[in-house]
Amino acid sequence: MSALKADGVAFALGGGYALWVAGGPEPSHDVDIVVAESDIEMAANSLAAAGLRVERPPEDWLFKAYCDPDSATEPDEEPALVDVLHRLGGVPVVHSLLDTAREYEVLGVRIPVLPPTPIMIAKLRSLSEHYCDFAALLLVVRAVREQLDWTEIRKATQDNPFAEAFLLLIERLGIIGPL
Repeated sequence: MSALKADGVAFALGGGYALWVAGGPEPSHDVDIVVAESDIEMAANSLAAAGLRVERPPEDWLFKAYCDPDSATEPDEEPALVDVLHRLGGVPVVHSLLDTAREYEVLGVRIPVLPPTPIMIAKLRSLSEHYCDFAALLLVVRAVREQLDWTEIRKATQDNPFAEAFLLLIERLGIIGPL
């Protein structure tokens, strides 16, 4: 992240760690960084120049950056992984979304962090027949529900029946009021 800052690449912390900053449960896996789709190559070059190993998986909405394997604290531990996303829930990331991020100190580093609403929209848009884990989403929603714009979430996910089912569930459970 320091490399991105130094090279002038606009980015923000996203995913589970951004929700953790907002009060959600602490994630136990990779870190998600969000960059504008127009800045993919600049971000990849910046991280590679800083010594991270950049990999391009088949998914066309992110690339992966691995920290130095010598940084692992356990012998069989995988090197730290950063997912660099340039699409959220199928929607290209644009600079206006990154402009909504606010700076926070996260584990001793000041970085921009996306607000919870666009992250929740992306998580709900990703629900499908192949991935539909309401349990993990329930934990997050209970923790950050007051910070979410439910009208915006409902509008942005109205074409996804799995998101619609989740919204009905949390309403019926009393986690949120009627939408």
